[in-house]
Amino acid sequence: MKKPSPHHLSDYKHRLLIPTRWNDNDIYGHINNAVYYFYFDTVVNRFLIDNNLLTLGHSPIIGLVVDTGCSYFAPIQFPDDVTAGLRIAKLGNSSVRYEIALFRNDEITASAQGHFVHVYVAEKTRNPVAISDEMRAKLSLITL
Repeated sequence: MKKPSPHHLSDYKHRLLIPTRWNDNDIYGHINNAVYYFYFDTVVNRFLIDNNLLTLGHSPIIGLVVDTGCSYFAPIQFPDDVTAGLRIAKLGNSSVRYEIALFRNDEITASAQGHFVHVYVAEKTRNPVAISDEMRAKLSLITL
């Protein structure tokens, strides 16, 4: 499989600054690979919360991650700041493919990039539900 090329910061319409933490580093002196997924979750959920699309603990519809992946290009380490870029690659009936890239400090080439897919379901039944018109409109603002 061919490895993707790192994206440019300008490829992402939505951005969030995330400071690294001391405990994000691993024994090898860089951010542990699993922590990148925390950054992915942070930028997506902050976007949803800031746009009134998710109220933690009270939303009747929630997104469940059904697919995820990440490619790593350059190390990030504490005390770097990370700019997380977010865009929507596919907006389906009940699913969304989020694409995220992580940029170290003032760099404009991604240190890592990946995706995850949410399927939106009723919180109580876990049955898929259609994405609302309001959510579709707000997600469309950052869709490729």
